[in-house]
Amino acid sequence: MNNEYDLCNIHHNSIDIYTYVGYFLRIDCNKAEKGLKTTPCSECAFNALAIDEPLEYTRLYLEGNMQMWVDAEDSLEFL
Repeated sequence: MNNEYDLCNIHHNSIDIYTYVGYFLRIDCNKAEKGLKTTPCSECAFNALAIDEPLEYTRLYLEGNMQMWVDAEDSLEFL
C-alpha cells in the first residue's frame, strides 16, 4: 500500500491511513480488539504496536491475524 500518512489517532482511538490516491481508512481500535483474549502484558504490547507501528496493526487487522499475534506475544512471556 502506498501510504501518504498513517497515525494512531488517540482522540478517536483509531488508526488513520491516508493514501496517495486520496483514500482514507480508519480502523476503530475498540471494535478491532473486541473479543480478543489478552493478558495485561500482551495488551500493553498491542497498544505499543498500534502507536509505534500503525501499518503493522492495520495489516494484522485486515488479514484477521490479531489474535494469533496476541497469542504469540503471550507465549514470549514465559521464555
